Amino acid sequence: MARIALVTYDPRPEPSKDADFPVLLSALREAGVEADGVFWDDADVDWAAYDLVVIRSTWDYSWRADEFAAWTRKVEAVTRLANPADVVRWNADKRYLGELAAAGVPTVPTRYVAPGEPAGLPEGGEYVIKPASGAGARYAARYTPDGHGTAVRHLARMHAEGLTAMVQPYVRGIDAGGERALQFFGGRLLHASRKRAVLAPGTAFDADKVAHPGLEPWTPSPAELAVAERALAAVPDAPELLYARVDLVDGDDGEPRVMELELVEPNLFLFLHPQSLPHVVAGIRTAAAAAAATVAPAQAAAPAPAPDGARNPGAVNP
Repeated sequence: MARIALVTYDPRPEPSKDADFPVLLSALREAGVEADGVFWDDADVDWAAYDLVVIRSTWDYSWRADEFAAWTRKVEAVTRLANPADVVRWNADKRYLGELAAAGVPTVPTRYVAPGEPAGLPEGGEYVIKPASGAGARYAARYTPDGHGTAVRHLARMHAEGLTAMVQPYVRGIDAGGERALQFFGGRLLHASRKRAVLAPGTAFDADKVAHPGLEPWTPSPAELAVAERALAAVPDAPELLYARVDLVDGDDGEPRVMELELVEPNLFLFLHPQSLPHVVAGIRTAAAAAAATVAPAQAAAPAPAPDGARNPGAVNP
């Protein structure tokens, strides 16, 4: 039997925000899968004991980028990681949007401002500043031209922390059509959702924000599905992805554009789409079986019990 690790993060002292994690872990076990819930930064975990390690909600990775990248390399050296480490590292830096645009994928126009580079902020219209490595609207804010001074201070704060900034025009289509998230699993469309605009005018870049306001089920249009599939096809080396989420907004021409491509730790929103749970379980089982068929006998053998003190989110509070 293949052994699987579902990987999350430890948000203590707050409870985890990943409501899907215990549900998915339980569903895998009920399906006869030997599955554990583990924290990615738990030094006591023997990653070689697993046939497949599935990144699920490592939602602190963006402010621990170097440490997380090293972890992906360590895991992939001893077992199968989903998604693959090279894909995770590529997707963790949103400069990938420039690569997608160069490949002909419709994207939100983006300019990057690295530490030491001049701000060159827009002089007219609303715009957004956010980090090239970030998640959950962390360090993101929306500005009008009269907020130039605040925007400059925002850039200075990010640059002081070594972060490259992204500057994008505020896409007005978000206010009318929201942002649509197309979720893929095992190479096929799983489901789609829509949410309202995250960034309200005047909200400070370092304020807490609701990452998915007004989330609701969505049926993607043929145009949305086509753009999402073009974006996934443009991922370098076209690897086999276990999971992917493509976030779309409408451009000024009314056509869908890629806002973000989430290949690291996208929320599956299973609480909104419970009918998708069996498909996710089946996809993980298939990937694990394929991984187990290729590992060395020593890796496929049953592992020793975890050392005393090992943290187990499947047992404590995922």
